[in-house]
Amino acid sequence: MGRLDGKVALITGGARGQGAAEARLFAREGARVAVADILDAEGAALAESIGGLYVHLDVTRAADWDRAVSAVLDCWSRLDVLVNNAGVVDSGRIHETDERTWERMMDVNARGTFLGIKAVLPTMLAARSGSVISICSVTTIVGTKLCSAYAAAKGAVQALSRTAAVQYAQYGIRFNTVHPGAVDTPMLAGAAAEARERMCREIPMRRLATPEEVANVVLFLASDEASYVTGASIVVDGGWTAV
Repeated sequence: MGRLDGKVALITGGARGQGAAEARLFAREGARVAVADILDAEGAALAESIGGLYVHLDVTRAADWDRAVSAVLDCWSRLDVLVNNAGVVDSGRIHETDERTWERMMDVNARGTFLGIKAVLPTMLAARSGSVISICSVTTIVGTKLCSAYAAAKGAVQALSRTAAVQYAQYGIRFNTVHPGAVDTPMLAGAAAEARERMCREIPMRRLATPEEVANVVLFLASDEASYVTGASIVVDGGWTAV
């Protein structure tokens, strides 16, 4: 028996990195997985490899969300899990951050999560069950020297998730956030070797996380093992925020 047998999951930003790791793990644990992304070729290839469904989804567009949820329901007649994984990151201090960067961070990270929650709530309310996991960041736990707009947007995601947890607990729908530290994904691929080494020195475990290590925590929150966990913020950072 898989830990997600019988469940249907929609994972945004699922074409690569953390999202792809989550999609593969969910499928291995018995879930039927819809991979959602704007990277159509990569997303479709991954979905085919795991026997899932690919849906094109720009998380900033409500119409895309409606089409994606409808596609999942048309295919499997249910939707049990949403993973809000899609996101973008900036690297500027506040005085270096322009309005366009601020708006993009808020649009993709915060508005995208809000639209996703709104889109899946009707079917989850009808089923009186569901699990929504939103990927946040350690930048909502401690201050950061960089990533100003990103930290603010992820803070909004955390607050929204906690609010949703309170509003919808009585309907059996759970909302939780996962807060990775530095993860070895394509998002960090462009970082200079010196910057990666500096990050590792600041982490008590002295290494980056693998996408699979984050995916394992997301899997727990998606499963019935976490049936009494809602409104939680789980840090996956190798001890970074404990220092």
